[in-house]
Amino acid sequence: MKKNKIVEPKAKKIEKVLKMHEHERIDEFYWLNERDNPEVIEYLEEENNYRDSYMKDYKGLENELFEEIKSRIKEDDSSVPYLENGYYYYTRYEKGKQYPIYCRKKDNLENAEEILIDANKMSEGHEYFRIGGIDISPDNKIMAYSVDTVSRRLYTIHFKNLETGITSRQSISNTSGGVSWANDNKTVFYNQKNVNTLRTEKVIRYVLGSGNNEEVFFESDDEFNLYSYKTKSGKYIIISSGKTISDEIRFINADRPNQEFKIFQKRIDGLEYSVDHLDDKWYIRTNINNSQNFKLMVCDENKTSSENWKDFIKHRENVLLENIEVFNEFFVVTERENGQRRFNVISKKDGKSHYIDFEEDAFSAYSSVNAEMNSVKFRYGYSSMTTPNSTIEYDLVSRKKTILKESEVLGGDFDKKNYESKLIWADARDGKKVAISMVYRKDMYEPGKNPLLLYGYGSYGSTNSAGFSSVRLSLLDRGFVYAIAHIRGSQYLGREWYDDGKMFKKKNTFYDFIDSGKFLIKEGYSNDEKLFAMGGSAGGLLMGAVVNMEPKLFRGIVAGVPFVDVITTMLDEDIPLTTFEYDEWGNPNNKDSYDYMLSYSPYDQVEEKEYPAIFITTGYHDSQVQYFEPAKYVPKLREYSTSDNPILLKMNLIGGQITHYRNIQKFNDNEFFFDYLKKDIKEKRKMGHITTLV
Repeated sequence: MKKNKIVEPKAKKIEKVLKMHEHERIDEFYWLNERDNPEVIEYLEEENNYRDSYMKDYKGLENELFEEIKSRIKEDDSSVPYLENGYYYYTRYEKGKQYPIYCRKKDNLENAEEILIDANKMSEGHEYFRIGGIDISPDNKIMAYSVDTVSRRLYTIHFKNLETGITSRQSISNTSGGVSWANDNKTVFYNQKNVNTLRTEKVIRYVLGSGNNEEVFFESDDEFNLYSYKTKSGKYIIISSGKTISDEIRFINADRPNQEFKIFQKRIDGLEYSVDHLDDKWYIRTNINNSQNFKLMVCDENKTSSENWKDFIKHRENVLLENIEVFNEFFVVTERENGQRRFNVISKKDGKSHYIDFEEDAFSAYSSVNAEMNSVKFRYGYSSMTTPNSTIEYDLVSRKKTILKESEVLGGDFDKKNYESKLIWADARDGKKVAISMVYRKDMYEPGKNPLLLYGYGSYGSTNSAGFSSVRLSLLDRGFVYAIAHIRGSQYLGREWYDDGKMFKKKNTFYDFIDSGKFLIKEGYSNDEKLFAMGGSAGGLLMGAVVNMEPKLFRGIVAGVPFVDVITTMLDEDIPLTTFEYDEWGNPNNKDSYDYMLSYSPYDQVEEKEYPAIFITTGYHDSQVQYFEPAKYVPKLREYSTSDNPILLKMNLIGGQITHYRNIQKFNDNEFFFDYLKKDIKEKRKMGHITTLV
């Protein structure tokens, strides 16, 4: 019995004995895995109704917050156009409409607009709708685009003749969403997914109009995932097989799409590499020869095996080499040192280099769309916790910066001068220093008195940058301090920081987060009655782990799509991400991994404790973290909690947790907690399901 004597839903119990390594686990809520069972749907609806009833008294505040957040969004916004192959491409929104309109203009921005896709019209009749990839043929006449209407990230590819406006009746289902065009303007390569595991496992060659789909590569190792792309130079089609600690690349000349793919360098366990092409050379980002933080190497176009690789940028112990952007006359290398990202500009002509400077300590910077090889303009995105998102163009010759666009924050009362951002370092229990980025409103900050929301992720080497969020302003303007703990499992301090927070060192991630919370209280940024925490997906696992370890540290927890049933999920090879992630979490078929994972698995470690208030969100169709993990977790938490604090579940039964924030009418209930960012495919291909909260 909780607030207002509202009765909690009671999930029935059916004992399920799970045996492994002579160890037994009892899962009384295992039956909730039965996706098509009407009783499961009924229970999930009961949970939604309970959450709504419990929060009835706060409905006014919810509506106020939603309208407030909505008011900051520029409804008729548009992206900064970028040039590719003679056309300027951009997206725009119209007032009162939910979805983007994809457009282009030929030669210059003064010419007539050509609408490629109006997603508002295309979405009619669908409760969920999402455009995947859009890829234009080299002659600019045919557009391949993909659509997901379920939210399982299984995209159907369609082809539209841009001269006639006619979309072909032939479509391709169960794909990852994009295509790579050969230079003949009729052959494409696409990636096909396994409909059960959602592993991208095949690359298919398709000739438009033929109706024939020819398999050119099947990845037989279920620990590997595929993606394919065309090099920026336009000369090669690439197939990349990868898992957490190994890569293997295949390639063909885009002028000869019927060729067999050649192996660039055979896979070796522990060898990671990615490639870019320029002139007659390949540039290889790799960890070869114990280069933990990666280095850049180069080889001749026709001699690609590793014995032919030569150093271009040597390995540095204190600098993580993250990415490279190739131009005809320059290289722009994305690096990270002491937690800070930077861009290293290297002249191809003389090898001289310089860095693009950033003034703030806590910020987010990333390479934007740079499609043209012959350009001397490098575009990047920049924001900080006080500075809205900006698109900046940097002249690689003159070194002049031009702000092409700074996102507007509507509502009339935002002034970046009202907020303060800082970077501090917390003491971890093993002597390490954990960076914390934070922001607060100056006139509302009182040492030791403010509520504080601490966000964390700490998996897959994904580093949460200290960027801007207009959603977050609703917290800051009510006196909250917002902080991001850059814990182990990320690559904030280089690849070692990641390696020290996965597999048999995974608990370092949880300890870092707990120690960061205690440090913030000790230093007076909050107090032990006002510390809250939030994380999503693997960050939801973080929430589940820390609340088991230190249930009284946090007053409340928000866990989005939480990965909490670690053992059961990682033993099921038929669901998404399992085999692909053995090198991240471990393989519980091995007893040592099983025992270690069991020791922190949030679902398995629930016991009688005074759990804080916990709010959990998920999606019935979420492709990465299956709905039944949080669905089982909630009734088990309630059963064992010795406190009267609420434990609430919000289940999106229509679509997954990536529903666009502009869908005002249908999804306003707490959808504002989630702001999903697009991730560069090459950088984030191994990351799985990534969320950024507030």
